[in-house]
Amino acid sequence: METHLLLLAALWLAYFTLHSLLASLACKRWLAARRPRLMPAYRLGYNALAVLLLLPPVALMLAWNGPLLWAWEGPWAWLAHLLALVALGLFAWSLTGYDGGEFSGLRQWRSRHAGIEDQATLHLSTLHRFVRHPWYLCALLLIWSRDMDAARLLSALLATGYFILGSRLEERKLIACHGEAYRRYRARVPGLLPWPGRRLDVRAARELEALARGDRERPAG
Repeated sequence: METHLLLLAALWLAYFTLHSLLASLACKRWLAARRPRLMPAYRLGYNALAVLLLLPPVALMLAWNGPLLWAWEGPWAWLAHLLALVALGLFAWSLTGYDGGEFSGLRQWRSRHAGIEDQATLHLSTLHRFVRHPWYLCALLLIWSRDMDAARLLSALLATGYFILGSRLEERKLIACHGEAYRRYRARVPGLLPWPGRRLDVRAARELEALARGDRERPAG
C-alpha cells in the first residue's frame, strides 16, 4: 500500500515538474539558442508529451484497489454528478474562447514560427471575466466531485497544489507577454475560484484587450 502510494506520488510530482519546466520561457530560450529549427514544432511536441506522460500516473491511480475513503450518496451524489457535468460543459464552452491553432501548436508548425512567446494576443472570454484560469476550475470540480480512495485523494491533493503553484508560474509568462494589461486583469479577477464583486464587465475586458494589443505593437525601447 505505502509503496504503491509513494510511487504514485513520485510519478505525479515528476509529471508536474517536467510539465512546468518544459512550459517555461527559460527552457524555450535554451532550446531556441541550440536547436532553433525545432522551435516551430515545440508546442506540438509539448502537448503530445503532456498527454503521453499523463498516462502512467493515471493508470496507476485507477489500478488502486483500496477501500473508499468516502463516496457521495443520495442527494450529494446527484450534486456531485451535476458539478461534474457543469465542469465538462464549461470546459467545452471555454474552447470557443481559445485560438485552437495557437494552443495546439499547428499554427506555429505551419507558419514555421520559431519564437519563444505565444503569438496570440490577450483574449478575455466570458469565463475569463470571472476567473483567470477557467480550465483549472473545471479540473478542480471534476476531481473533487468523485468518490475518493487513497490513490485518488493523493492525486487530488497533488493536482490541487500544482494548479495553485502552476497558475502562478504561468502568470509570470503572461505578464511578460501582455505586460500592464495582465497586471490590471490579475488585480481585478480571482485566479481559481469566482468571488462575488470581483469580475469584469464586457467593456472593461475589451479595454484590457486593447491595452495588451497596444503594448505588443509598441516598439521596445
